Amino acid sequence: MTGILDGKIAVITGAASGIGLATSKVLMAEGATVVMVDRNKVALDDLVAANGDKAIAQVTDLLNAESCAAMVSEILAKTGKIDILYCNAGTYIGGDLIDTNAEAIDRMLNLNINAVIKNVHAVLPHMIERGTGDIIVTSSLAGHAAIKHEPVYSASKWAMTCFTQTTRRQVNKHGIRVSQVSPGPVISALLADWEPERLQAVKDAGAVIEPKEVAEAVLFILSRPRNVTIHDVIVLPTNVDG
Repeated sequence: MTGILDGKIAVITGAASGIGLATSKVLMAEGATVVMVDRNKVALDDLVAANGDKAIAQVTDLLNAESCAAMVSEILAKTGKIDILYCNAGTYIGGDLIDTNAEAIDRMLNLNINAVIKNVHAVLPHMIERGTGDIIVTSSLAGHAAIKHEPVYSASKWAMTCFTQTTRRQVNKHGIRVSQVSPGPVISALLADWEPERLQAVKDAGAVIEPKEVAEAVLFILSRPRNVTIHDVIVLPTNVDG
C-alpha cells in the first residue's frame, strides 16, 4: 500500500456492507480515516472495533429527514474536516413496473436520489471554504443504459449521472472534484431483489463482479493528481455486454 490517502477523512454512506464496506477497507488501507455511515448501529460498532482508530461510526438513517440533515454537522463535530464524501448508499427495485408499489418507489427514489443530493448540498459549504474536496457518487451501468428489467432503478441512476456531471461543472472552480463510479452487476445484498432465474443466470455466466473491484475503481479516482478529474468509471464483468 502507498499511503496515498494519509491524513484524509473519508465519509462513506452505506458503509456496513457491500461496496461501502469494501471501499472503507480499501481507503483505510491507503491511510484514510473513514467515517462509516449506516443506520445499522450494531454492524458499525463491530466494524469500528475491528478497525481501531482508522474507522469512526456515524449512525444515520438517510431516509429520516432529520437524521439525514444532521449527518454532515455531526461528522464535522467528530473529525473537524471532510476531505472525501462517497455517496454510496442505495437500494434496488427490479422487474416489471406494474409489480412494485408506491411505497417501494418512494423509498428507492428518496435513498438513491434525494439523500445523495442533500448530502452533497450539506458538505459543499465546508469544502468550498477549504478550497478542496472529493465527492464521489455510486451510479450504475443502469445510469447509462435503459435496462428493461429496471425502469425505476435505471431512472434513479440516470438522475445521478445528470446530477454528478452538472454539479461538477458548478464546483470545480472551488477545487472540488465530483466523480461517479458506475458498476455493472455486483455481488451484494441488492442482487437479492433480482428475479431468481436472472440472478442464477448471471452467476452461471460469470457476469458479476466483487464489491472490492468497485472499491479499487474509487481509489483510482481519488488517487489522481489534483489537476485531473475522472468524470466516471464504468466497471463491468468481462462477460457483460455493456
